[in-house]
Amino acid sequence: MPALIGLLLLGLLLSTVAPRLLARARWVEREPVLALLVWQCLVVAVLLCCVLSLLLAASAALPELRALVFAGAPHGVEAAYGLQDAEGWGRLCAAVLAAGGLQTAFALTREVRTAKAVRDRRHAQLTSRAPELPEAIAAARNRRERLVVLESVRPEAWSLPGPDSRLVVTTGALQQLTDRELAAVLSHERGHVRARHHWLQQASQALASGFPGVGVFSAFRDQVAELVELAADDRAARRHGRHTTALALAEINLDRGVFGSCPPGLAQSPRRVDRLLAGRPRLSVPHRLRLTLVALAAPAAAVLLAVAPGLVSQF
Repeated sequence: MPALIGLLLLGLLLSTVAPRLLARARWVEREPVLALLVWQCLVVAVLLCCVLSLLLAASAALPELRALVFAGAPHGVEAAYGLQDAEGWGRLCAAVLAAGGLQTAFALTREVRTAKAVRDRRHAQLTSRAPELPEAIAAARNRRERLVVLESVRPEAWSLPGPDSRLVVTTGALQQLTDRELAAVLSHERGHVRARHHWLQQASQALASGFPGVGVFSAFRDQVAELVELAADDRAARRHGRHTTALALAEINLDRGVFGSCPPGLAQSPRRVDRLLAGRPRLSVPHRLRLTLVALAAPAAAVLLAVAPGLVSQF
């Protein structure tokens, strides 16, 4: 069972060592989009290790499944995996991994249903506070998102993602922000909607809830909550300038300390303002390419480790 043991060890290594290295990396704040890609590749690699381990363990425990998995494989491939005499270990590993998979599926389903219910409730509340005219509904069908203005003295702006997405801004924000600052705020929120950041946040929350004791998933959830805000900040800064975006961030959060649609406490505006004003340059293209290749190597290593015994048996 070398492939099964190797996949379990690789998953353990990726879920313990890699998150610590990423947490210490200094380039993350300079390249939040790339950092999100690296985190996603890391999590996909861990999940691949679990899924492929489950497949091999179940194949060891169930001869019928093993015959199905290796149907049509060249001579010697099935024997190379050493699953014939490992039914006991196979049953144990398959039971543990299957329980984890079911827990993840339940957590993801619960998270998606909860997020949809919250989004529907917020849409209903928004509609009751700012009802739309029939012609406005018809005209908005050709747009990717709609802008809604609410009467409130408090300067706020947020996004409601989904098929019928909204960008919401209050009259307090219209009065307090300049035109360029308001454009930066809306660009920030538009970045959340168009990059589908809510999907990433739901998936990370589901994994953290499904595996509360696994550090890589809780770190993934925390990092996603921060990195999506930095990525949206950078989108606004590229279009409207770093200083304008920083001023808008400060103006709209004078009494809150939080910018955008993230929950309070997840992204502190002073740190983000300092980051925008510092204006540190992006990583060079070769550096970004190397990091991308390293990130993609993680899931590729899991797949390669799973098929390695079969490949070796043919040479």
